[in-house]
Amino acid sequence: MKLQTHIAFQKESKNLIDYHSKLILLGSCFSENIGQRFDYFKFQSTVNPFGILFHPKAIETFITNAINEKVYSEKDIIYQNERWHCFGAHSSVSSGNKHELLAHLNTAIISANKELKEASHLVITLGTSWVYRFIETDTIVTNCHKIPQNKFLKELLLVDEVSESLRAITTHVKSVNKNLNIIFTVSPVRHLKDGFIENTQSKSHLIAAIHTIIDQHKNMYYFPSFELMMDELRDYRFYAEDMIHPNKIAIDYIWEKLVASWFSEETTSTMTAIDVIQKGLLHRPFNEKSDEHQQFLKNIQSKKEKIQQQFPFISF
Repeated sequence: MKLQTHIAFQKESKNLIDYHSKLILLGSCFSENIGQRFDYFKFQSTVNPFGILFHPKAIETFITNAINEKVYSEKDIIYQNERWHCFGAHSSVSSGNKHELLAHLNTAIISANKELKEASHLVITLGTSWVYRFIETDTIVTNCHKIPQNKFLKELLLVDEVSESLRAITTHVKSVNKNLNIIFTVSPVRHLKDGFIENTQSKSHLIAAIHTIIDQHKNMYYFPSFELMMDELRDYRFYAEDMIHPNKIAIDYIWEKLVASWFSEETTSTMTAIDVIQKGLLHRPFNEKSDEHQQFLKNIQSKKEKIQQQFPFISF
C-alpha cells in the first residue's frame, strides 16, 4: 500500500556541491535553516549578510548594492524605537549605535562583493510576493522595522514583476561571475499573516516567475522545497508549534533531498566523517579523567586532523 506521494528527483550530473564549493545563501528564514546545515557540515558558506530577505525585490536590491559596492551613510538609516535601522536590511542587523550599524552594512557589502565574484553556487530562497512601499520615498523596503503601517502601501508583485526582478538578479551576478550556479527555491514557510488565500497567490507568483527564467544551459536551477513540504510532508506533525514553520524533522528531510540531488558520493562520505566529529565534540563524559575518555578524545583529534589535512579551511 502506497501512503505517500513522492517527487521524482534526478541527480544533477554537473556542477555538484562539494567541499571546494563556495556558497552564498540569500532569502527567507528557510535559507537560514538550510544554512545551519551547511555550517554544521563545515562547508564554505555565507548566509544572509543583511539578515533575512523575504521577497525578490529585497534580494535584488542587496545584490545590486553589493556588486556596485554601495557605501552606506546616515541618509540610508533611520531611527525608530530607540534603534537605528536600514530599510535595505532585516531588523536583526539593526543597532542602538548608528556607527556600528553603518560599519556592519559597509563591511558586509564589501565581503558580499568579493564572495559573489568567487562563489560557485548561489542559493536563493523566495518567501513571498507581498512587498511594502514606503510612501515618503516611493520605494519598496526590505523590512518595515515596526514603523506605523500607515506609512506604507502593501502591494502584491505580479508574475511579470517577479520575473523581471529575478532576471535583474541573474544578470547582475553573471556580470561578475559568469560560471556561477544559481539554485532557486520557494520557502515552505506559510505567510499566513497575509491571509490563507493571499499566501497561496503569493507563492504561486513566485513559482510561476522562477519557471519563466530558469535555464540549465545558463546554470540556473529549481529545487522544490515548497513542493516537498506541501506534497511529501502533507501533515501537521511536520510543522513547529506555530503550525506555520517546518519543524526540525521537515527541515532535515528537505536537506536530505537536497543532498541526494546536489551532492556527490565523495562529499556525503566526508559529511558522515564530520558528523561523527561534531557529535563527538558534543559528548559529555561521566568521568573526564578516565582512560576511556582520554582515548576517545585522541580518536576525535585524529579524525579532526585527517579532515583538516584534506580541507585546511575547516575548523572545529
